Amino acid sequence: MISVELARELRDAGLRWEPCKGDHFIIMDRDMDDEVFVVSSMVADVHEFPSGRVIGFNGTVEWALDSVEKDAALWLPTESQLRERLGGAFGELVHDGGRFTVVLDIDGRKVTREAKSAEEAYGRALLFLASGR
Repeated sequence: MISVELARELRDAGLRWEPCKGDHFIIMDRDMDDEVFVVSSMVADVHEFPSGRVIGFNGTVEWALDSVEKDAALWLPTESQLRERLGGAFGELVHDGGRFTVVLDIDGRKVTREAKSAEEAYGRALLFLASGR
């Protein structure tokens, strides 16, 4: 998963999000940056009972936070979502010595962005396409 910092940079550079099932996000600036939520039509929780663990299916989460404006949520795109957004500019992902490098092909010119994880490298490459940084 990409860092919250990179997700903010991508949002600020113009990356738009239409929430879909399976998307990951956080609620910003409410002391909840460490709580990652997933858009889902059904909630499944693991419950501990004396007889063992069970998976419970719930229709709603019993929590005081009923809803938030989309703009209060910060999308944390997955590796595949980031790669898809790179489109035809994506050339390859190279893993070497614990680092990941995304190679972009911009009108025949190679541009690279490197990070410790594939997701961060894809995110950095997308940030380059969106903002030139």
